[in-house]
Amino acid sequence: MWIAQNWKDYEVLDTSGGEKLERWGTYHLLRPDPQVIWNTPRKIPQWKQLNAHYHRSSKGGGEWEFFDLPQQWSIHYDLKSIGKTLTFHLKPFSFKHTGLFPEQAANWEWFSGLIAEKRREKTETDTGNVPELKVLNLFAYTGGATVAAAAAGAHVTHVDASKGMVGWARENAAASRIPETSARWLVDDCKKFVEREIRRGSRYDGIIMDPPSYGRGPKGEIWKIEDQIFDLISLCSQVLKEDALFFLINSYTTGLQPAVLSYMLNTVLVPAFGGSAQAEEVGLPVSSNGLILPCGAAGRWSSQRTQQPLA
Repeated sequence: MWIAQNWKDYEVLDTSGGEKLERWGTYHLLRPDPQVIWNTPRKIPQWKQLNAHYHRSSKGGGEWEFFDLPQQWSIHYDLKSIGKTLTFHLKPFSFKHTGLFPEQAANWEWFSGLIAEKRREKTETDTGNVPELKVLNLFAYTGGATVAAAAAGAHVTHVDASKGMVGWARENAAASRIPETSARWLVDDCKKFVEREIRRGSRYDGIIMDPPSYGRGPKGEIWKIEDQIFDLISLCSQVLKEDALFFLINSYTTGLQPAVLSYMLNTVLVPAFGGSAQAEEVGLPVSSNGLILPCGAAGRWSSQRTQQPLA
């Protein structure tokens, strides 16, 4: 399992009865989590010191109950692989979210380390300016991965179907002191964008994708991950450079186990580009008991024949 264990401004304090108790900076939030199928005693005092509680409805969806929480606040993450600090703006919004998936820090450490290492290699071997590494981030949400990749020195093309999420991502980039020229911000359907990039002959050194289980594009296009993800991976392989560096796919869909992600990457990318692919669960440590809360899965392909995860 790849564990996001370097957070200082975030922690899972405890879990029980379908809910996880979290600390986001100085605020305590209680949110539902489908993985928490156990009922354990709620012993730590923070269970009774909530700033906000998201209540799931039996009819679907739910709503926030606020006690003492600002409309927006910020937390920081020290990206150890490159020695830089990232800043993220948070706010509670629809369907229990805050605008950040903290477990993804394990993946930020991995690919930002690869980007920084590649740039160092180019600096040592190239006599002129170091060529820019290009990264494509699909279903890019509020830009956690975009900010991490740009902080490592890549130029990122950030694509998401939601105009609001793209705007939020730009705020996170600015808060993290990412130069405006380090990213291209696009509101678009991810599949259609990749198809146009193929026709344009655009190529990338790395691709990140965090597809939802189900969603709709800006013009009502329906996305269902089980039906479309293999074709999208195959499509994206056509915009990778011959000497591409990495490919990352995340999944929060229970039907897409790590072995499924590994199989797809080993089927599509390894025969075409060499290197190696692997997949694991992604998780967060629970501070009250030292156990790990599973938070989906990730598949990683790297041009390296063997991978040494940084997190």
